[in-house]
Amino acid sequence: MRTLLVIITVLLSVACLSTAYTITLQPSTRECFFEDLRQGDRMTVTYQVGDGGHLDVDFMIFDPNDHVLDSSERQSTGTHGFTAELSGRYTYCFSNEMSTVSEKIVSFNAHGIVSVPDDGSHTDPLEKEIRELAEGLAAIKDEQEYIVMRERVHRDTAESTNDRVKWWSIFQFIVLFGHITKCSNYSKNEI
Repeated sequence: MRTLLVIITVLLSVACLSTAYTITLQPSTRECFFEDLRQGDRMTVTYQVGDGGHLDVDFMIFDPNDHVLDSSERQSTGTHGFTAELSGRYTYCFSNEMSTVSEKIVSFNAHGIVSVPDDGSHTDPLEKEIRELAEGLAAIKDEQEYIVMRERVHRDTAESTNDRVKWWSIFQFIVLFGHITKCSNYSKNEI
């Protein structure tokens, strides 16, 4: 019975801590989010910049004492994970402060594994397998969302390229038609 309760707790914890968001970062701004964690909890944040500027943002994670745990600058995608050493509010921020013109669209996931206190008995092998399965499912979900975002970016690029080809072809047709008409008028005047 205890094992079943632990399994249900772990699965519900993973489901509750797995969230997907899409935000729009305005130029010269920073958006921050937070999670309340206990010591030993693990959290991972994955993100992908889908649109805007050079497709890059700055990212930072702060512990409850406002010390930087992890950061990256001008990245289009990233995965940052940590295990909470202190109980409290952990903050993660996306920054578009380096851009003064372009807004950025960022899709991100925050998920974690809530620690289950050990009562001194040996860890149940089934519990261990379920935790590994939950971590694997979270990784697959992140990869799937990354692929969806990349597909959207590539589709937008292809549509933009098709529009440019269409307008370039129309321009070439007009120039060619104008040249043929001019040559035709020139030939009639010589005869």
